[in-house]
Amino acid sequence: MNTDSTTQPVIEARQLDLTFQTNDGPVHALKDVNLTIDKGDFVSFIGPSGCGKTTFLRCIAALETPTGGTLTVNGMTPDEARRKRAYGYVFQAAGLYPWRTISKNIKLPLEIMGYSASDQEERVTKVLELVDLAGFGGKFPWQLSGGMQQRASIARALAFDADILLMDEPFGALDEIVRDHLNEQLLALWARTEKTIGFVTHSIPEAVYLSTKIVVMSPRPGRITDVIDSPLPKERPLDIRDTPEFIEVAHRVRDGLRAGHSYDD
Repeated sequence: MNTDSTTQPVIEARQLDLTFQTNDGPVHALKDVNLTIDKGDFVSFIGPSGCGKTTFLRCIAALETPTGGTLTVNGMTPDEARRKRAYGYVFQAAGLYPWRTISKNIKLPLEIMGYSASDQEERVTKVLELVDLAGFGGKFPWQLSGGMQQRASIARALAFDADILLMDEPFGALDEIVRDHLNEQLLALWARTEKTIGFVTHSIPEAVYLSTKIVVMSPRPGRITDVIDSPLPKERPLDIRDTPEFIEVAHRVRDGLRAGHSYDD
């Protein structure tokens, strides 16, 4: 592998294992996970509930500690990368404080990091425009729709301009029409910012539509059954989902999910 700093992987897992110790005995959440994510990749993780998709994302973010193997983020340990603010994290729920305006919610990590007031204002203005919420900074979360709240959550994760964006099923609770719209907006945002994105989803169409790389995972213990490099162009209108190329990738994802279930006892 080329170890030059310009070509080293953004995220690299080798023989990664994670076992949780519980009162009912050990729970093997991840087993022998090997994965390389390069700069600018949009990587979706898909698999059945409990397969370790979110757990792997949390390992990248230093929210969980693997019990075996290695994991690096920008060539560092996940904890070092966290301290260097290498990533923004978007959770399943928007997690906005109802007593703070949208602008003040976005400012919160900037306040904690010690950015100046003028820098905070500049960054908030920029990210609100990025997520098409310009003019909504003075609103409170309860005044926004669910989709707009999630866009505000994405803006908060982008505010300190980390190179990596980790997203844990951010659109899972939204209806299909809103979800389609946000998928389009997320692709446009990715194209403008060139972030490296890790995205957890249960939706095969969403994974295929968004990703340059699709990671298919098996039921617990979470293993990778397939890694699919998408042949689709970077520019993707929604109707690309009706093309033979899209349908072929979706079939491969589905086959990978079925193959994963064949490991069950």
